[in-house]
Amino acid sequence: MTNPSDLSLGRRAMALLDTLAQHSDEPGRLTRLYLSRAHRDAAQTTLRLMQEAGLDSHIDPIGTVVGRLEGSDPDAPALIIGSHIDTVVDGGRFDGTLGVVLGIVTVEALRQQGVTPACPIEIVAFGDEENVRFPTNLSSSHALSGRYNPAWLDGTDQDGVSLRDALAQFGGDENGIGSIARNPARYQGYLEVHIEQGPLLEAKDLPVGIVSAINGITRARASVTGEAGHAGTVPMAMRRDALAAVAEMIGIVERAGAKRNDTVATVGVAQVQPGAINVIPARVDFTLDARAPDDAVRHAMVQDIVSECEAAAHRRGVAFTIEPFMDSPATPMDKNLITQLEDAVRQAGIAPLHLASGAGHDAVAMAGLCPSTMLFVRCKEGISHNPAESITVEDADVAARVLVETVRKLTSAELRS
Repeated sequence: MTNPSDLSLGRRAMALLDTLAQHSDEPGRLTRLYLSRAHRDAAQTTLRLMQEAGLDSHIDPIGTVVGRLEGSDPDAPALIIGSHIDTVVDGGRFDGTLGVVLGIVTVEALRQQGVTPACPIEIVAFGDEENVRFPTNLSSSHALSGRYNPAWLDGTDQDGVSLRDALAQFGGDENGIGSIARNPARYQGYLEVHIEQGPLLEAKDLPVGIVSAINGITRARASVTGEAGHAGTVPMAMRRDALAAVAEMIGIVERAGAKRNDTVATVGVAQVQPGAINVIPARVDFTLDARAPDDAVRHAMVQDIVSECEAAAHRRGVAFTIEPFMDSPATPMDKNLITQLEDAVRQAGIAPLHLASGAGHDAVAMAGLCPSTMLFVRCKEGISHNPAESITVEDADVAARVLVETVRKLTSAELRS
């Protein structure tokens, strides 16, 4: 493994991150939305970086940058390393992009060490992981795994621009989307490095952690209907206050999310009607977001929330309705790839820690193509989707060394024989 004391891999990763952070749709902050001008510029820069690393590279019909290093056996199933280069509005420079640059750094390191992989290695830089601009769901990684939804092309952004038109302006080709899909028999696995976007690694004082599963997600819209009345004349015992009922329901959601291991539940939006200071609220619409790495646990948690909210509504004399609109299953990571990461983490002198991912990632889509796993990197205070997003060069170096060692083993002739 590379000498851990010189931090050369971490410094190289940071330099590449600085290069890509120059591409933004907005001056003064980092915003790089899918198929935007900044995304196109970042894709072109990523293409150049891959080519300089010795990869045969191109931008595919949907905007994903793909680089390939052939192995001594070009017919052997390839290993894919990747993440995304799009950002949220006013985001950070590490979310997604770290995984792309570490893939490039890994190929550079293997070449510098004179290592010829026995199988091909592909680096991919997806463009639509954040799903901020269009109503999509990991569209570019789903295209690679053969699960692209053509209806996504008709989706529009807030300016009324369709994904179809934006793709054409980007230089993509909607007619070529079908050609992107990979044959599962040609791929042995997918590795993704990503900042944790949470505080656990920092709390454990660990630079990296191994993702055991990506949480399944239930999302729902709920409504509580009571009765409006004068805030000064209706006695408290005679009120049907929709907002007071929802306040109790928010407590129910919070307790349910905290009751089980690895579960979270959130009310992120609440809209009050009529919204006047001197009127008892007549209606409140709110959202539910419930997540867990085990689908059975998640479904049980949601059912508990619904049952308790119905009981609270009955006690308070208000009507309660709830309508789920998303049920995304949990995605367990591949056990064999987890073992390979564990070995590399131990070799770096670090105790392996397994943790679930509360956020979705391209690995969810890629798990439909081939065995997949993720390595998390500690980020300061767990902050993400924020300009304050930060990692250290030391942690970037550890992640790079773990990835280099894992890739070296997975692509070695000895392991594959």
